[in-house]
Amino acid sequence: MKETPSRRAWFILAGGFLAFTISASLMHAYSVFLLAFIAEFRWSRAESSLAYSVGQVVGGISSPLVGGMVDRLGARRMVLLGGCLLALGLLGSAFATSLWQIVLLYGVVMTLGANCISMVVFAPLISRLFVARRGMAMSMLQSANGFGRAISAPIAQLMVSEVGWRHAYLMQAGIMAALVLPLAALFRGAEQTPIAKPTADSAPARDWSVAEAMRTRHFWLLLIVYGLTSIGSFLVALHQLAFAVDRGFDPLYAAFVVGLGSLLALPGVILTGTISDYIGREGAAILAYAISIIGVAAALMIDNADQHLLFWVHACFFGITWGARGPAITAKTADLFGGPRLGTILGLITIGSGLGAGLGAWGAGFLFDLTGSYQLGFMLAIAAYAMGALVFWALRKPVQE
Repeated sequence: MKETPSRRAWFILAGGFLAFTISASLMHAYSVFLLAFIAEFRWSRAESSLAYSVGQVVGGISSPLVGGMVDRLGARRMVLLGGCLLALGLLGSAFATSLWQIVLLYGVVMTLGANCISMVVFAPLISRLFVARRGMAMSMLQSANGFGRAISAPIAQLMVSEVGWRHAYLMQAGIMAALVLPLAALFRGAEQTPIAKPTADSAPARDWSVAEAMRTRHFWLLLIVYGLTSIGSFLVALHQLAFAVDRGFDPLYAAFVVGLGSLLALPGVILTGTISDYIGREGAAILAYAISIIGVAAALMIDNADQHLLFWVHACFFGITWGARGPAITAKTADLFGGPRLGTILGLITIGSGLGAGLGAWGAGFLFDLTGSYQLGFMLAIAAYAMGALVFWALRKPVQE
């Protein structure tokens, strides 16, 4: 008989969703500020993408450190630290006057803060509280990333349009500062919450150490999957608004469409993660890859601002699967390498995500500067998704050291 998660476990999951939504929305808002930076500083697309790319790399590289810290400090202290760093980075960004300052504040300070309020922090705790329903719980948590992205574009665009990007940063800094303590309080005593008992088919064979996990083929396959998925996603995600504006769409309209499409990530990610409990992590992930490819292919067919249907297809199909592979990857990691070192192991695997996201976000801007179009970048995104699906399928084989 499967263990029913406690009421406290559901409360912690809701707290993780709320905290992750806030941090994700602040970070994803950079796609709106990118257009403001281009207009004011006349930076190239590659230069404007640099801070975001550095942030993704820093996020990936710092994930093992964050994973190790959460194994020792717990979620409450990590949220408190992350909130303070985010507020500091946002405040400093309001007064930035050069590229290196944006790279430092967003790419390092804010990224470290957001990493302390992310899947790496919440996943080990949630995976222990929801053993038999791990895929569903991970998907609900991961959906916060897509939900945050959905609300960030229209809200940030409205703020920038009304008060300018500097005052928009100041407003965000004040909101984050006010929310730090309440968010951290949601996780008081979280680690002492009764842990769900594993069932025979959901329990890992043993408690894995970091060294043992790294000696397996599956560890490196998971890292590669994370990398390929992030390359595909971020070759498109950061530049969606810039692409739409280049095609002639109104910025506010484009932000609305992209935001609405991203909002679909909430049901999309939850559905993908939930069905992974029944059809397997691999089958659910491959389905998500296929839908993403359709979304990117639709963008490749857009030539002008009259093609609203294709723009909506692009936004909805790409948006509904934003982050959809994340729960499958995270749940698969917990399935294979459960134990007290899961946070550190997941952090190491997340390096692939950070490196892939950094390469994708900067690469799309570089390719635009080189060719004057996002076409090549979007085609490479499709190729990365296809390769990611193939590598994920290889994870179906049992773990062997």
